[in-house]
Order: sequence, then C-alpha cells, then structure tokens
Amino acid sequence: MNDLLPADAPLWQYVEGVVTDILARYGYQEIRFPIVESTELFKRSIGEVTDIVEKEMYTFDDRNGDSLTLRPEGTACCVRACEENGLLYNQTQRLWYMGPMFRHERPQKGRYRQFHQIGVETFGIQGPDIDAEVLVLSARILRELGVAEHVQLQINSLGSAEARAAYKDALVAYLSNVQDQLDEDSKRRLSTNPMRILDSKDANTQALLNAAPVLLDYLDEESRVHFEGLKSLLYAVGVSYQINPRLVRGLDYYGKTAFEWVTDKLGAQSTVCAGGRYDSLVEQLGGKSTPAVGFGIGLERLVLLLQAVEAIPEGLDQQADIYLVAVGDVQSVAMQLAERIRDELPFVRLLINCGGGNFKNQLKKADKSGADIALILGEDEVKAGKVTIKFLREEIEQQTLDFDKAIAYLLALE
Repeated sequence: MNDLLPADAPLWQYVEGVVTDILARYGYQEIRFPIVESTELFKRSIGEVTDIVEKEMYTFDDRNGDSLTLRPEGTACCVRACEENGLLYNQTQRLWYMGPMFRHERPQKGRYRQFHQIGVETFGIQGPDIDAEVLVLSARILRELGVAEHVQLQINSLGSAEARAAYKDALVAYLSNVQDQLDEDSKRRLSTNPMRILDSKDANTQALLNAAPVLLDYLDEESRVHFEGLKSLLYAVGVSYQINPRLVRGLDYYGKTAFEWVTDKLGAQSTVCAGGRYDSLVEQLGGKSTPAVGFGIGLERLVLLLQAVEAIPEGLDQQADIYLVAVGDVQSVAMQLAERIRDELPFVRLLINCGGGNFKNQLKKADKSGADIALILGEDEVKAGKVTIKFLREEIEQQTLDFDKAIAYLLALE
C-alpha cells in the first residue's frame, strides 16, 4: 500500500475530474457504499475457486464473529447496495463510484494492495446498445485524457452459461491431452477454473492454446446476435476494436460481452480499463433477474499511462496563480484583500504569505509556488490603499493600483 503525496495529488485530481465530468455528461449518477462487506458477498459473486477469493482477499472476523472482507472489487458491492435499497426491480440505472479496493497480490508496476478504481455499472437494459454506450463512454474518457492512440480495445463474447459449459468441456478435453506441458497455475486451474487458462501469461501455455477450441465457435444464437449488434454499433460511432477470442474476465459472473482496453506503454501489456456484461449476478445475489453491464478503470494504471506518454497538462503542479507578498505589519489588510480577490475571482488560486519574512525571501516563495503574478503589499502600499502587481513569468511592466482597480485589472486578465 502506498501514500499519495501532495506533489502527485494534482494529477490524480485532474484525471478524476475529467472522468467524473464525462460520466455526468452521459447522465450517470454517483453511488457510494462501504469498503467493508460480508465475506459471503464476494464468495457468491466472484466465485470461490477464483484467485481473488482463494488467495487475495483481506478477510477478518469482527467482534461479533462475522466474517468481513475489504472490498476487492466494486460490482458486487454495487449490486448489493442497489438491491437492498430497491433500485433495481423494474428500473434502469446508470451508476458510477470511485474509491479504494484491496487485494493481497504480488505488487507490480501500477498495482498495489490498496488500489483505486472508478467503476461504472448499468442495470435493467438488455440489448447491445448499452454495451456499446459504456464502451463509447470509456473511449471518450481515454480520448479526452489524451491517451487514445496508446490503447487498444479488445472485445469477446463469453456467451450464455450453457455455451460456456459446452466450451469448458471441449477446452478441458483438449488441455487434458497436453496437461504435462502446462505451467503449474494452469494445471491447477484445469480442474477449478479452466477458462482462466486462456489468460495465462506463460509463453508455452499460450503456444499450446493456438490449437485449442475457440469460444466464439460455441456461442448460442442469442449471444451471437448480441455480439454482432455490438460490433455494428461500435463501427457506426467509429470505435475501433480487435476481437480477442482468448479474452476472459477473472470473475465468475461475466457472460456475453467482455472487453479490455490494453496498452504496451507500461512494459508488458497492461489493462487500463476492463469490464463486460453480468446478467446473472443480481439473481445470483438474491434479486430478480436483471441485465447489467459495466467496467472498472484502474486509476494507478491510468495515471502511470499519462506519465509514460507525457499527456499531462501544463500547470498541474502549480500551487497558485497569484501569490500575495505581505511585508511588514500588514497582515490584517493582506487577508482582507485576499478574501476580496477570492470573492471576485473564484476561479483563481491565491496563496497568501504567512509566517513573515523579508521582501526577497517572500518573492522567492512566490516564484517557487509557480504563480504567474505576485501581489506586493507593504506598509507604504497599505497607507496609500494600493497594491503592486508584479508579473513573474512574463516581461510585463509592474503596476501599482488602488485595490478596486487592481481587482478589475486582474479580472480583465482572465
């Protein structure tokens, strides 16, 4: 787990701001739920034989002897919150959430044991149009963050439960003949979660899969029509994609559409955003059958990607736009002036010098803050009811104006 320091926070705030602004523009609403849930929720939703439940969850007993778990993902929590609060039956919902998730897995670049996600979940809409919408939405997020040319959308259809069962049988039959050549993880998964073998990072296993049965050949008619509809809609709005027949999601509740946005800019191929359709999950958790589709964005990975491709806007590291230098016994007037400026220029970041110091040292602080303008207020200025405006980054002549004219001048600059 790691700290987010003040120097890093502006980039995170920028990314979160872009994403949440886009979600609002698409009509999605925020939902918040606890970071601690009943352990049973994740066993029922994610699947007991997944790596998350078997090895990675932070689980503990509370004082009442109840087994609780720090949430390893948000979808099951969102379903539980919606079902308990009557938001699903005969309704449609477009929701998003943001916050920390927890998994005790091997740390690697962009992956921590406490990590952060923005999740998007939609409920009550059956057709491929909502699948297309969440993909178009995710594409816009990546485009407006300036990383679209560095990511690729991969899609697949996992079909119905019956289609997956038939495919699993064929896959297990094939892999059983080459079992001795599989990596150790894949050998274990052969009897527990064989479809996850398709996602193996082992080169030899991947080579063996070249001759394996393909999931798309086992699709039921409804899933095939759904997938064709999705592809048609993505083509219509200009979202390019690659079909990856080995793409499976690591959680048991997915069916039909599955997708990932991947990049090669973070070393080995990394997933930045991933999701899919999970029509059976609400019923699995005790609700009425409800179609659903969504995705999660890993914020650590997304921030790393912006840094790797140098897509960070200028000025994010600035503490201030204006720095108010206050020299001598002028602090009360300086604070009054600062509050007036904040009232009339609410979009401006103003930092006032506190703790005293001579003029030279305060001007150094002004420069270090990244501010474009220093306002200089000394005892002579206070007596005259004026303030000096000094430009720190441009060759513009400084001016000494009374307070009203100074504020009007600053307003005109914007």
